[in-house]
Amino acid sequence: MFYFVILIQTAINTGVGIGAILLAGECLQIMYSSLSPDGSLKLYVFIAMVTVVMIVLSQFPTFHSLRHINLASLFLSLGYSFIVVGACIHAGLSKNAPSRDYSLESSESARVFNAFTSISIIAAIFGNGILPEIQATLAPPATGKMVKGLLMCYTVILVTFYSTAVSGYWVFGNKSNSNILKSLMPDDEPSLAPTWVLGLGVVCVLLQLFAIGLVYSQVAYEIMEKKSADVQQGMFSKRNLLPRIILRTLYMIFCGFMAAMLPFFGDINGVVGAIGFIPLDFVLPMLLYNMTYKPPKSSLTYWLNLSIMVVFTGAGLMGAFSSIRKLVLDAGKFKLFSSDVVD
Repeated sequence: MFYFVILIQTAINTGVGIGAILLAGECLQIMYSSLSPDGSLKLYVFIAMVTVVMIVLSQFPTFHSLRHINLASLFLSLGYSFIVVGACIHAGLSKNAPSRDYSLESSESARVFNAFTSISIIAAIFGNGILPEIQATLAPPATGKMVKGLLMCYTVILVTFYSTAVSGYWVFGNKSNSNILKSLMPDDEPSLAPTWVLGLGVVCVLLQLFAIGLVYSQVAYEIMEKKSADVQQGMFSKRNLLPRIILRTLYMIFCGFMAAMLPFFGDINGVVGAIGFIPLDFVLPMLLYNMTYKPPKSSLTYWLNLSIMVVFTGAGLMGAFSSIRKLVLDAGKFKLFSSDVVD
């Protein structure tokens, strides 16, 4: 069970790292396209730039050393959300407001598959809380720190993710891009909000994505370095420093390579949510509770936990199938190292 949880953890963190590098590269591409509309640089070039920066930043030795970056990340998230919501309201009320279509897929099977993919993506969004949970259990007192961390985490999620999602869908309907800045700054049309405002939003989300990549990668580093490090020697000794630099550099190169080769942002979110976050957030906690505290099989607690496990196991399996199905369908109309991110 322990190794299974570690495997899922590593898959989640790698998926989030790939997604963060991909989205950061796309933000650089948006800035480049607005400054040089006829420029020849492709998306994979910007992903390579982001990967180099991430390799340098990844050498922060521990999760605790990122505490100031985490605080800055919070303010960047809030700043980006306020900018995007304001830009969407401006675009929606302007005389050049885009046409809106809120209709669903005509095929019933497509609607069902899209619904389960969406559930997986939402699980990935709310699954952000699993990181403070994991980190809180590493040092006592776990309970108090976990509650405070989760309250802060879900408050920020509600304020940031939902405000941008609702405002973006209100303006663009089902044509909204997974990166709402791309909808606000279309390639062949004028920007739907002041360019300097959107530019500030791009900078905020770019820096935020660097922070996300660093924070989520730390858990993978902890797992890798348990085997490679010698705890008897100092953190900055040659014995520990060289393996750390090599392992973290190779890990970031792998994430950058996958992001450049397969730029499927929405699809990656769906797969990570279905395979990673749903089991860790909704299935394993109930299973471990029943195994640890052994409530009577006649009790409400036992059957409630069992029901949650069954329902979310089914949701995870359907979400994994629908997300991978969408990934395969998107791959059919796509070339490796494409310059366009697939939603």
